[in-house]
Amino acid sequence: VQLVESGGGSVQAGGSLRLSCTASGFTLDSGENLDDYAIAWFRQVPGKEREGISCISSSDGSTWYEDSVKGRFTISSDRAKNIVWLQMDTLKPEDTAVYYCAASPGRGYLSRWEDEYFDWGQGTQVTVYS
Repeated sequence: VQLVESGGGSVQAGGSLRLSCTASGFTLDSGENLDDYAIAWFRQVPGKEREGISCISSSDGSTWYEDSVKGRFTISSDRAKNIVWLQMDTLKPEDTAVYYCAASPGRGYLSRWEDEYFDWGQGTQVTVYS
């Protein structure tokens, strides 16, 4: 599966951004689609490990959020368009990072662990200034 992120940029603290992750390369002959994957958003600050912040299972709509973004970020998906969004509200300077989306095969499955994701996007920079 190929993943392409978009929507990053610079925003003042308290503002909002919406990141998009567009998935392609499904094995159409087998009927494979976004439902067959967990899609997660990770972020990484220079010098720190990449951390999982949110995940969605499109097959059943289940979601997970890391505590630092819970209540501020919302993950959603459009199964027809193979897009996963991350709506980020009330942004803080500590949200500044490169944001990546990643895919892990499995239905009804959520994971925050980087090692369980095999397909990654190229990343998009989010900068929040005070």
